[in-house]
Amino acid sequence: MKATLRWGWTAVPFAMAGLLALTGCGTPSAPLAPSLNLPATVTDLAAVRSGNQVSLTWKTPRRTTDKVLLKGDLPVRLCRQETSGTCVDIPLHLFLAPGSDGAGTDTLPPALASGAPRQLTYFVELKNRNGRSAGLSNPALVLAGEAPPAVTGLAATVTKAGVVLRWAPVNENTAIRLQRKLLTPQPNAASDAKPKSQQAILAPEPEPAEQNLLVGPGATSDRATDQALDKGIRFGQTYEYRVQRVARVSAGGQTLELDGELSAPVRVETQDVFPPAVPIGLAAVATAGESGAETAIDLSWQPVTDADLAGYQVYRREAADEWQRISPAQPLPGPAFHDNGVQPGHTYRYAVSAIDQSGHESARSAEAAEAVPNP
Repeated sequence: MKATLRWGWTAVPFAMAGLLALTGCGTPSAPLAPSLNLPATVTDLAAVRSGNQVSLTWKTPRRTTDKVLLKGDLPVRLCRQETSGTCVDIPLHLFLAPGSDGAGTDTLPPALASGAPRQLTYFVELKNRNGRSAGLSNPALVLAGEAPPAVTGLAATVTKAGVVLRWAPVNENTAIRLQRKLLTPQPNAASDAKPKSQQAILAPEPEPAEQNLLVGPGATSDRATDQALDKGIRFGQTYEYRVQRVARVSAGGQTLELDGELSAPVRVETQDVFPPAVPIGLAAVATAGESGAETAIDLSWQPVTDADLAGYQVYRREAADEWQRISPAQPLPGPAFHDNGVQPGHTYRYAVSAIDQSGHESARSAEAAEAVPNP
């Protein structure tokens, strides 16, 4: 029994040793496949069309598909493909270093620069010294076709609601892009020498130097337009506007745009010469003098919501007399007034106006009449 047990205990290590010998490091394994030295594919190709030229940009990879650093310049192939068909080579002879910024320009032939807007797809392909590649890049989409006509007759008018832009209408179902540039120098907060106690606590944020607004089909309405209102202006500034038509087509899960030429610029100074809104809802209620209480008429009206409102002025008259301002020289801050300069047995007519911070006064409101009863 003891011999049998010893034999079983020692036999296992020998068996394991034999197994390790068969699978150990000393036994040659299957050889690894040699690297094909294929440049990794481009994944960030971007394309932008301007006029009849398409600008292409990308980042050239540094490594092969096997994660090995590339050496030497790489031949580059660019091609374009219509909705269906082969990818046609663009005659550009490019060689780029690994990790460099790639760029190329394609001038569209007349067939692709005319007709209705349609999808056009670009690819870039990197090759090794043997002319082999790992495949095409990500697709970069633009629109082929004739660009929309230029906008003509652009004019700008300053209104209380903003700047109204108008242009010559054409029979084109395209969107309109407004480009607005701020020409007025903005204060530099970093170089402002005023102490903080003298600076406005709620000073408005500086305006962006340039802004774009898209209107028309596919933007904020369903039909073509020949005018737009820019409500985002600030009074006291100088702006320059340019306008272009934009064809928009959905393709490949995204919205592609084909821009027409920019219009000639128009410049406008947004001076605030507009009075605030006329107050409405004026009501007058008399209080008779009893037990020592004064005889008076209380006025109230709906508040005016203009952002630059300074206050209100109150006017009064009797019968066909001339209007007389009875409120203080400083505009009233709120929509109410207590007139204690009245006499029992008289009927008074009232009207109210609004005044903005530039001193512009609105027209007077509709009249409200009230009789003061006799005690």
